Amino acid sequence: MARFDDLKEYVDSMERDFTQFYDKGNKAAGTRVRKGMQELKKMAQDIRVEVQDKKSSM
Repeated sequence: MARFDDLKEYVDSMERDFTQFYDKGNKAAGTRVRKGMQELKKMAQDIRVEVQDKKSSM
């Protein structure tokens, strides 16, 4: 569950930038949101690979 907790913590850390971009129209926050989403995509892919490896070893 550590991976899930890491994922939740990361998403929570982006809340401020989401609010600044969507509610206040801050363009720099939009850039940070895009960067954060790219990192989230990478994290998701790493978890996908890890799950597949674990499934294969069962």
